[in-house]
Amino acid sequence: MDFHAQNKNNKLQGMCKEYAMNPFEMNLDASRANYDPLTPLTFLERSAAVYPDHKAMVHGDWSYTYAEFYDRCRRLASAIAKQGLGQGDTVSIMAPNIPAILESHFGVPMMGGVLNALNTRLDADALAFILDHAECKLLITDREYSDVMRAALKKASVNPVVIDIDDPEAEGGDLISEMTYEAFLETGDPDFEWTGPADEWQAIALNYTSGTTGDPKGVVYHHRGAYLAATGSSMSWNLPKHPTYLWTLPMFHCNGWCFPWAITAVGGTHVCLRKVEADGIYAAMGDHGVDHLCGAPIILSMLINTGDENKAKARPGTKVMVAASPPPAAVLAEMDQLGFDVTHVYGLTESYGPAVYCDWRDDWNDKSVQDRAALKARQGVRYHALSGLDVLDPDSLQPVPRDGATMGEVMMRGNLIMKGYLKNPSTTEKSFKGGWFHTGDLAVIHEDGYIELRDRSKDIIISGGENISTIEVEGLLYKHPAVLEAAVVARPDDKWGETPCAFVMLRDGSSATEQDIIAFCRDNMAHFKCPKTVVFEDLPKTSTGKVQKFVLRERAKNL
Repeated sequence: MDFHAQNKNNKLQGMCKEYAMNPFEMNLDASRANYDPLTPLTFLERSAAVYPDHKAMVHGDWSYTYAEFYDRCRRLASAIAKQGLGQGDTVSIMAPNIPAILESHFGVPMMGGVLNALNTRLDADALAFILDHAECKLLITDREYSDVMRAALKKASVNPVVIDIDDPEAEGGDLISEMTYEAFLETGDPDFEWTGPADEWQAIALNYTSGTTGDPKGVVYHHRGAYLAATGSSMSWNLPKHPTYLWTLPMFHCNGWCFPWAITAVGGTHVCLRKVEADGIYAAMGDHGVDHLCGAPIILSMLINTGDENKAKARPGTKVMVAASPPPAAVLAEMDQLGFDVTHVYGLTESYGPAVYCDWRDDWNDKSVQDRAALKARQGVRYHALSGLDVLDPDSLQPVPRDGATMGEVMMRGNLIMKGYLKNPSTTEKSFKGGWFHTGDLAVIHEDGYIELRDRSKDIIISGGENISTIEVEGLLYKHPAVLEAAVVARPDDKWGETPCAFVMLRDGSSATEQDIIAFCRDNMAHFKCPKTVVFEDLPKTSTGKVQKFVLRERAKNL
């Protein structure tokens, strides 16, 4: 497809007469010689050619090179195509961070398919809904999830081809099909002649939101966005050549923030990690020289709250990219003291994962640990491929003052925004109203242009007419020496409308009472912002480490 036809498909305006007569556009058409649709698939092709013998993947005692990585992905593409699948067909995969899911990020789109990586913590009903909504044609599933996938397939209307992953590192489960993943690869051709997308707007992946307020929404990514998200993370994080990257972030979450493609682009080594826990993380650091990893704030807690024997295995300067809930400044300060170099990023499923990052300034290095932590807690500025980022009044769409105090809604526009929600035009249109993607996140913007989240619009507490940021209260709670984790939600109140309710998990060996916590808050912030109720219990979390505040809101309502 030529450049002009592609622009038409991308809903861009047709070329005007003046443009057509521009001498720089006459007889200078795009052709196969000077134009290729962007796709992250080329990253693997290049690394296999340039670094064929470099280690691409480690999984337990098994590793392979980039030449072998490329071979396996082409076999996968060929094997899927032999099942009769083609462009636009959905291939779902249910697996932890193991080689098969890494390979599927290349093998599935190589044959024109759309990759749907399933959340491994979902129940059978949610999985059945996704399989049907995605119109899954082929399912690759790890044997550890055999029970839930067998139940999901019984509930679903679709009848996909099923391939089992019989991973030697797996514990329990059984096989639910007639063919294993390795046997399936053997049916494929390592010389499979794949082609990239005819149009870079073509779908490459389908990811489902958490669905906390109803059925999950299917977020559609295109090849162009995946390519630019991967290169954007490489630039923002200053990825070196041949990093050693540990998979502490689920690859099913926003396609691992597009790092299957980004790490491959720079010829890095993917260190797979089936179980994400402190011992395994530190063992991988010691065994493989890990220098990069990503994750939600829970990963930071794992790195901090472990024994000295584990911490001794960390490499000073190891780079950690963290997103999801804003990390409390106290946690970032502890990471700093341990020698980890933390970069805070922000994004959503709809923005291919991170699209905003705290672009660190050299003069900030001279500040105190506490001041550095406070700066790192800000979400920051836009990725290079994001053309617009601002904090706007949600009604007028006008920018709020850059005073670090006036709240508005975070809005984005550009190439790092999804195609839209699958089979959901009304929600897509609403999300893109006014030419901006409406995130639903509330933030302030500082004089230097760095944004700082204050809350989700649905999480803000309005008590006696005053807005209370749960993030601000949580940040203070984390400074209490006995607090390991904290989350704050609104609790209905007859007098004030609602008041802050804190759910707290204490550190092992520490103790504190409700009165202790409330008194600490009252000593350090305006009294109307302080929790009126404190509940001590473990915090419910999603598979990506986000606290499930909708669960806590229900608990607070029923107290």
